[in-house]
Amino acid sequence: MFFNPFGLFFLFIFFILFFILFTFIQLGLITVAFERIGLSESQTLGFLLLSLLGSSINIPVKRVELAPPELPDEKVRFYGMIYNVPQKPRGHMVVAVNLGGAMVPFILSCYLMVKNGIFIEPVMATLLVASITYFLAKPVPGVGIAMPVFIPPLIAAVVSFLLGSGPHAPAIAYIAATMGTLLGADIFHLKDIEKIKAPMVSIGGAGTFDGIFLAGIIAVILA
Repeated sequence: MFFNPFGLFFLFIFFILFFILFTFIQLGLITVAFERIGLSESQTLGFLLLSLLGSSINIPVKRVELAPPELPDEKVRFYGMIYNVPQKPRGHMVVAVNLGGAMVPFILSCYLMVKNGIFIEPVMATLLVASITYFLAKPVPGVGIAMPVFIPPLIAAVVSFLLGSGPHAPAIAYIAATMGTLLGADIFHLKDIEKIKAPMVSIGGAGTFDGIFLAGIIAVILA
């Protein structure tokens, strides 16, 4: 496990975001939303704190050797002999899993499925959101995976409503929005990681964290 090189900076930013979110909790907006999926105010506060703090922690799971550039070998003449000098590879890339943006919402989603005894509906909704998100998300060199933030929660809210699960609709919406975004934007795009051209790719990290975090909250409010 290691910390993002810019962890301190992001930690400062997230503390500010946490203060803002805490203010929203006092106003009752986010508390009401998460009460709909069965979390108390203290559980909501703990979930938000763990998500924000965990967003700066990336757990490496794989090292990917990058392919050499598609250029012909360099030819060098030495004492009348011609040698082919292969182009050097561009190094390697570390694939990591973000604690706050991937593992925390995954654990909460599993908890909600077990607590409410719902399995088929969340899986169906998640796959639908993931399929649409996959086509909307695009790898951006030097940045990561970019996508429209509000699309996944809107789709998740509509799907949870159409499934007609009544009191379970908010939980299904949260699971579909968070897990659907995680699958469609990050995991399904692992085959495109070389296009990002970065030393590390974090599943659920960087810009995707914002999308997953907001998607869950918005979907629950809309459901």
